[in-house]
Amino acid sequence: MAIPTRFRKHLDVSCEGRLVITIDHSDHCLQVYPMPEWEAVEQKLTALPSLNPQVRRLKRMLLGYATECEMDSHGRVLLPAKLREFAGLDKNVVMIGQGNKFELWDEQTWNELMEACLQEDFDGIVPAELESLSI
Repeated sequence: MAIPTRFRKHLDVSCEGRLVITIDHSDHCLQVYPMPEWEAVEQKLTALPSLNPQVRRLKRMLLGYATECEMDSHGRVLLPAKLREFAGLDKNVVMIGQGNKFELWDEQTWNELMEACLQEDFDGIVPAELESLSI
């Protein structure tokens, strides 16, 4: 997969093109972390109590699928087959910036998700985390 040009320079500077790619179980996409960001996530995950079965499952999924990848000199990354299969990635892929990470989506799945989001009514109940957000 070719990393979009607008993201390449940032990835060169922030992590020398070293990435970790893992699954997003709830949305069936892939999460792409610059190495320093992944290291922070990994520390948080490993600090969680392992006696909780939900925590163990989350760790198994995120850490178990985590794959180190390196961007080549042309801004390309080789996505492992197991990750491509999980996210249903074929030819057309969309890379979405999410602040400290990126998401990789099958283009058709992404377009369908965005269409559904545009149809949603956001005038209903607002989660507490969003009540103070001003955009």
